[in-house]
Amino acid sequence: MIDINQYPTIGAAFFEAARRFGDHSFLAVPVNQSRSYAAQGLELTYAEVAAQVRSLMQVYDQAGFGHGHRVALSLENRPDHVWHKLALNALGVCCVPVNPDYRLQELAYLIDHSKVDLIMALPHLCAGINDALEHTTWCPPVMAIQDVGTGLRAPTRAALTQTIDGETPASILYTSGTTGSPKGCILSHRYELASGAWYARLGGLAAIRLTQERLYNPLPLFHVNASILSFYCMMLTGNCQIQTDRFQPTRWWEEVRQSDATIVHYLGIIIPLLLAQPADQNDQEHGVRFGFGAGVEPQLHAVFEARFGIPLLEIWGMTEMVRTLVDCEPPRQVGTRAFGRPRPGVDVKVVDGHDQVVPSGTPGEMLIRHSAQTPRQDFFLGYLDDEAATAHAWRNGWFHTGDIVVQDPDGMIHFFDRDKHIIRRSGENISAAQVEAVLQTHPWVKTVAVLPVADEIREQEVLACVVLSDTIPKEVGDLTATTQKDMAWTLFNHCYQALAYYKAPGWILFLDSIPTTATQKIQKHRIFSATEDPRQRLGIVDCRDLKKRHQKKQDS
Repeated sequence: MIDINQYPTIGAAFFEAARRFGDHSFLAVPVNQSRSYAAQGLELTYAEVAAQVRSLMQVYDQAGFGHGHRVALSLENRPDHVWHKLALNALGVCCVPVNPDYRLQELAYLIDHSKVDLIMALPHLCAGINDALEHTTWCPPVMAIQDVGTGLRAPTRAALTQTIDGETPASILYTSGTTGSPKGCILSHRYELASGAWYARLGGLAAIRLTQERLYNPLPLFHVNASILSFYCMMLTGNCQIQTDRFQPTRWWEEVRQSDATIVHYLGIIIPLLLAQPADQNDQEHGVRFGFGAGVEPQLHAVFEARFGIPLLEIWGMTEMVRTLVDCEPPRQVGTRAFGRPRPGVDVKVVDGHDQVVPSGTPGEMLIRHSAQTPRQDFFLGYLDDEAATAHAWRNGWFHTGDIVVQDPDGMIHFFDRDKHIIRRSGENISAAQVEAVLQTHPWVKTVAVLPVADEIREQEVLACVVLSDTIPKEVGDLTATTQKDMAWTLFNHCYQALAYYKAPGWILFLDSIPTTATQKIQKHRIFSATEDPRQRLGIVDCRDLKKRHQKKQDS
């Protein structure tokens, strides 16, 4: 395995991997005739990717891009994301991946906040980005990816002169914050490489064999799982990442078999959708050694393993720290939401609201650090331009995850709940505060509380509890069943036009009032009783069928 202490930057580690593993496969794209790119599939060796990267480095370098610059990449799940990121990181440029489902307001925020020097995008995404630039104060150039070799302009800021090292920012990934706007997590070269090296050394049922693994990952490259955790694990060990465009249950196993995958990555939503596919005598005819992911429903865990013949190794990680904990040592605790024990390099303690350790078996917030001596080693560098939020997350020398867990006397940790300000839907973290802020701009809304509600397929769904304005016209505000549905759909569309489709409320409930404290702070925990299923509340409107991915014209 590549030693990241000897090769502490992404460029150095990649080119050493290319030297050692040149003829081995590095990146593959499965065959998919309906895809607008690589329809016949694609497989490139380390040497071939290195040639692509060196060519792009020359283009960016000649244009003046270097250490200290930032480039946004709106390249979906295409291999181009990999080439550009490696080339830019090797020059010391920090990459800012863009979620292609972002709407105008979200794009404008990301551009203004990250202050990128360039936006590199697929042609069919350029129009939306240019529309967003009409609403920003920061206006970087936008370039369609096919024009990179001919029209790349020099950045207006000069590059830094200091040496690129492990602490140089490699990426800024935006993660939903509990206070509204997403926070930019700054990830260093060391962070990204250490995440891959940690995965490669987990051992047990998650043992990674040198030059023998092919890891199928259907998750997006603008998230930490595919672009960092699995990618650098494969790179450092001379293995191959199989990067499909997106998860689709009807072609999952076809792609896994066709690409000779030995490892698959999953999210909780993937498991029931695969189980819902018709049983087949070939269900266990594959080369997969294990699945690596999070969020499988306890009642489906053993069922999936029995049907498909692979262990699902449940993990825990987050953008701020993705050196994952995992339940990978037999005997595993299948169906208990167990995700492993602390290891040297990831200390854990479980605390109450005053940061006091709770007894074993008692739910509490999980706090983490590297060690007492080096608490922040291999964690994110901080939140971009938000020292207060960084300090708050790191109070008392521990990083506060916001996840509620239960720890057994033997150290095993089980996921229990999530911070009520964050909704986890199909692998996306959604800020309740961000959805509330959008709803609050609608003239019909007086007060709103957004919170998670259970969903059998997507883990959680967005529920908006709305108190209508006192000034709403009577003909609109007369809450019959018909008008409730019409009003709910109007509020849904208000969110749908402003936010990525998955953030819009899947359920809307109109209330006469929302409980508050004496200082008018909303008390979400008092809206429903502990035993009540909000989805069964009389008058609630189901908007889930309206949540469709925004369609964009695809380039060929």
